Amino acid sequence: MLKRIPNPALILFLFVLLTGNFLQAQQRFPKPEFDSGYVQPDPTTPEPRAMALEYFDVLVLLAVLSLASWLAVKKRSRRGLLWLSVFSLIYFGFYRDGCICSIGAIQNVALSIFDPGYAISITALLFFVLPLLFALFFGRTFCAAACPLGVIQDLIVINPVSIPSWIRKTLGFIPVIYLALAVLFAATGSDFIICRYDPFVGIFRMDGPFLMIFLGVTFLLLGMFYARPYCRVFCPYGVLLGWMSKFSKWHLSITPSECIKCKLCEGSCPFDAIEIPVEKSYRSPEVSRKNLKKFILYIALIPVLTVLGGWIGSKSHVFMSRVHPDVYLAELMISQPELRADEENLDIQAFLESGDTFEQLVDQAGVIREKFRKGGIVMGGFIGLALGISLMNQVVFRRREDYEPHKGDCFSCGRCMDYCPVDR
Repeated sequence: MLKRIPNPALILFLFVLLTGNFLQAQQRFPKPEFDSGYVQPDPTTPEPRAMALEYFDVLVLLAVLSLASWLAVKKRSRRGLLWLSVFSLIYFGFYRDGCICSIGAIQNVALSIFDPGYAISITALLFFVLPLLFALFFGRTFCAAACPLGVIQDLIVINPVSIPSWIRKTLGFIPVIYLALAVLFAATGSDFIICRYDPFVGIFRMDGPFLMIFLGVTFLLLGMFYARPYCRVFCPYGVLLGWMSKFSKWHLSITPSECIKCKLCEGSCPFDAIEIPVEKSYRSPEVSRKNLKKFILYIALIPVLTVLGGWIGSKSHVFMSRVHPDVYLAELMISQPELRADEENLDIQAFLESGDTFEQLVDQAGVIREKFRKGGIVMGGFIGLALGISLMNQVVFRRREDYEPHKGDCFSCGRCMDYCPVDR
């Protein structure tokens, strides 16, 4: 008989109910008083922390990753992973306001590589690197118990549904595109789109634009039936974790000994991450010859898709470069010169007050657009290459006799272990 685990949704509800006042931001100094009736606005971003506290965050992350890996691989405890994930939600989510996070650190790393004037902090670099290192050895234990974005979705899974494989694989390619765009926009200094469109940061901070909070609530409601929608359909960091996890040596296993093929684990996984045994028909001569032809075709398509993607990316650089404020402003002032005298346009007035000339702005916009052209080639080539490899993997079948977790897709949540009736 399986042990009963507390309802995660109830845990989350009680946590918010009991700690609502505690999670309110505290100021170090009292607010100044003004006779003019000025009201100090509430901050929308967390206040900077002392370096010692930032290093403490890294130590907490390291401890959580270590404990999660031990619970998943050695202890095989779903209950332990569950309570550890609740701690991570409280600390990294609500207490630390969802910042800094490993997902957003992608942009800091990209900007530091392509902008010599930007120096990434050691804490941001460690938040980016540590989960990848643990994924390389132990699987995606970061997703299981350390990532607040994943945990808040995982705790509300009620009645997950399974969708066809072709839909999952199609949706699963969206994070690759999102990752490429996020790196391009960060590398050109245009925007940090991962942070800007984080659907849960408004919930963690209990403040934010209505649209983003609405989006976060929508993800949570959808997540009751389609488990972890953001993680599976959008998370760019999940792409990197999945790639690293495929090479993990000590990954979570479903059964502690010989698999009896009861199929209970297949139905227990809300993420469709259980690989079933490969049937003998897949290894028949007819199927093997057919798959070999497809394999050769997809291998030949990889360079074609890479070049085609790079060409599309280069042709899209004019459109994409408008994300950068300097390019947008230059195009606006060229197309509508009368706006230069518009005192109500804050962007134009701020530029005029800066002391730069219009010619300097146009030159700067040209430099940025050239960066987008070169970056668009790399971005498009990367997407084309990833698409070609993904197609090739559809016809590669590894011999598999037992039910096993897919190392790239498995979040190491441990649900399947509890459903396995095999004793140690």
